[in-house]
Amino acid sequence: MIEIRVQCYAGHRADERPLRFVLSGRPFEVCGLDGRWYSPGASYFRVLADDGNFYVLRLDEAQGIWTLDGFRAAR
Repeated sequence: MIEIRVQCYAGHRADERPLRFVLSGRPFEVCGLDGRWYSPGASYFRVLADDGNFYVLRLDEAQGIWTLDGFRAAR
């Protein structure tokens, strides 16, 4: 897992959904939310970034730490 910085939309609750993230110094805009799921203590977001690739972002809710948990290149 790679730790990343994520800026989120905060609606009714904090960190409701990612808007943009920085990975290895490069900023990415989130163009779409493709899926969201939960596990004990974590939230996962499968997002489509402005580079056309899909990323799975994980939020550790207890520590507030975001990590990159998956990647799929555009075809």
